[in-house]
Amino acid sequence: MTNISIIINKLITLLCKIFSKLFNKDGTVLPGSIVLKFNPYILTKIKYPKYVIGVTGSSGKGSTTNYIAHILKSSGLKVVWNKSGSNVLNGATTLVLNNTNFLTRRLKADVLVVELDESYIKHIFKKSTLTHLVITNITRDQSSRNGNPDIIFKKINESFDSNTHLIINADDAIVNKFSLDHQGKLTTFGIAKTKYSLNKPYSNNLDAAYCPVCSSKLIYDYYHYGHLGGYKCKSCDYKRSIDYEASQIDLDKKTIVINNNKTSLNKNIFFDAYNTLAAYTLCKEIGIKEEELLKALNINKVTSKRMRSLKLKTRDIIMLESKNENNLSYNQSLTYINQTKGNKTIILGFDNVSRRYKYNDLSWLYDVDFNILDTKNIDRIFCIGRFRFDVAARLINSGINPELLILVDNINNIISLLKENSTGNIFTMVCFDMTDILTKLLTSEEEGDHNEN
Repeated sequence: MTNISIIINKLITLLCKIFSKLFNKDGTVLPGSIVLKFNPYILTKIKYPKYVIGVTGSSGKGSTTNYIAHILKSSGLKVVWNKSGSNVLNGATTLVLNNTNFLTRRLKADVLVVELDESYIKHIFKKSTLTHLVITNITRDQSSRNGNPDIIFKKINESFDSNTHLIINADDAIVNKFSLDHQGKLTTFGIAKTKYSLNKPYSNNLDAAYCPVCSSKLIYDYYHYGHLGGYKCKSCDYKRSIDYEASQIDLDKKTIVINNNKTSLNKNIFFDAYNTLAAYTLCKEIGIKEEELLKALNINKVTSKRMRSLKLKTRDIIMLESKNENNLSYNQSLTYINQTKGNKTIILGFDNVSRRYKYNDLSWLYDVDFNILDTKNIDRIFCIGRFRFDVAARLINSGINPELLILVDNINNIISLLKENSTGNIFTMVCFDMTDILTKLLTSEEEGDHNEN
């Protein structure tokens, strides 16, 4: 049955690719979903390589997985990884079976790297399967589905055993809780205080304000963003303790220092420092040589999946893809826009809160610090998508001048509206559903401008 399941998965994937334009299926999820209906435990029958690396967390797991795969491939290893971002059971099943020999049932790679949704890890792999698990952060994220950070922590904690080497972001006081009880190997990473660090957070709605051991209030020496930073409890020994610490971040030059080595950042935004450091830490821990690792990060750089740059005449367009229902993701994008010099035009909005459910809970908008945009060098904010009125109401509630807002009823008119009503460099801050739409409209306009010239 296992051998037949592998063959069926491969055949369905091939058909999806052949008819992808007709049925709008790319073959990353459907094959696995079909196979699992008649062989639900198929992933337990596969012979995995020496390293099976999972990457999870509320945000940053996709980019971190991308960086890890890039470094390992650059070091000469054969890597299988879910570059499509399909991070739940159906997607993982499709990925694994497509890269497994149907005769030997052995996955054809030196390393399997899988971005994993926090709620699905235990449904994808047996506890002993993961040799390494990287945990980027735990924050309020998709509350309609995940509840609160404590529930997310519990789900992850139930997904591995002492055979798994944990690689955790100890700047996150919630993630650092894994160090209290884990019986296996554990390695921590974090970022020292930098010129970008804050003495107090933008708002008081922190996800980690109290000690998980004694419930006393945590004392923060500095904040990087959200509840990530330098903390300790004065009533017990719970504190930030780091094995791999990065320092000297320069976002303008896109550099960071790790292990006394200047390392390139892929993007000039703070959370990319965490993604880079997480990948560095994991790769060092599995034995990748320093020179190979640095070559992959500094010379043979990985192509960024996000923050695509386009042009509208002479105006730069920076496309930020912010995750709905995650205030830390939104706040980091807002901070990036705020710190960028010059006159700015912003596009905000989404058509769907989630692609997994239809609750359409918008309470998370009130966890986002939109007051960050209350600055003088923003000429217009365009609100797009089905929830444009809700986004506009939230902006006004944060003190944004209503006269700056333009509600776009027809997305196809966005180019003409931008040209007629704004002059700044353009920042799009939208989620998955609007990214492709905007990219096609802006790319088409950019190609038209080139043809005219």
